[in-house]
Amino acid sequence: MRRTFVLLCAAFFLLSVPRQAAADLTAFFGITPTPDSRTLRGFGVGFGLLVVGFEFEYADIVEDTLESLPGLQTASGNVLLQTPIEVSGISLYGTAGGGVYRERLAAQQETSVGTNLGGGAKIRVAGPLRLRLDYRLFRLQGEPRHRTYQRFYAGANLSF
Repeated sequence: MRRTFVLLCAAFFLLSVPRQAAADLTAFFGITPTPDSRTLRGFGVGFGLLVVGFEFEYADIVEDTLESLPGLQTASGNVLLQTPIEVSGISLYGTAGGGVYRERLAAQQETSVGTNLGGGAKIRVAGPLRLRLDYRLFRLQGEPRHRTYQRFYAGANLSF
């Protein structure tokens, strides 16, 4: 009984000691295969504690009027669950969130809300500089031309 009490007190102490919050900035470039391959660009700003993080992200998929492929702008807030320590310089994460979007093709546009789900890795390069690899699946509400978008990107991530 005493051993259990000591272990519980030790676990409580370790979990209750505050950890300095970490923040990061990401600039990224990527592609979407929805409905055909196009480029995208964007940025993200985030902060996190040991396992849970939060980020704001903006992305812009390029419109191609010649091929009738709509552009898509998204702004979302996301929650990240991440590995608490790096293993061989790699930190993995899963993310879910929601926000607003605008899908546009020439004079037609749809603006509404959407959700996203994904994950990725942050790979330490040198000091605070990391390579970020990310996959997201977006589900759009309203009446977009394409209800589901996939996105892959690589970005430069600076932690501080």
